[in-house]
Amino acid sequence: MKTIHSNNESEHLRDQAIINLEQGALTPGYSANVAEVIYYLNESLATELVCVLRYRTNYFMARGIHAKGIAQEFLIHASEELLHVDMLASRIVQLGGEPDFSPDGLNNRSHVEYTAVISLVDMIRENLIAERIAIDSYRDFIHYLKENDPTTSRMLKEILAMEEAHADELADWLEDFPTATVSELVIN
Repeated sequence: MKTIHSNNESEHLRDQAIINLEQGALTPGYSANVAEVIYYLNESLATELVCVLRYRTNYFMARGIHAKGIAQEFLIHASEELLHVDMLASRIVQLGGEPDFSPDGLNNRSHVEYTAVISLVDMIRENLIAERIAIDSYRDFIHYLKENDPTTSRMLKEILAMEEAHADELADWLEDFPTATVSELVIN
């Protein structure tokens, strides 16, 4: 069986691993611009936090005959977006950064807006808009990383897949939403 590294190569890898031990997972082989990656991860973190807040608000505020099942899905989406928050924050820390959970400037750091709406259809529509923005943002981020940070890229692809599933579900709701009177759709 052929080995991947000769003894000399293994010793060189060990010597490299010893350099800057305090940097943890950030080894000399990391080729992305770590400051930029952390900046973009914090933007993504803010985007996910705004989505959590919007979905949770929609969960509590959804009213009408058709709202019960959709409101429950809003809560599920909020929980999944919160998982993304945790993934992003963990990766920021792994790269030696600090996750920015500060509410000050949250909307400015986010790629999506926190939009308060009054009807169930508008809630679905605004969440779909946000998901579509997140999808494009994650695709751009993955493209930016290329092969320079495969760990972050893999994580972003996992998040992207969930955002696409959310968008698909929301689009189905809009397409299949029954014709309802305004009084059924407006939040009381």
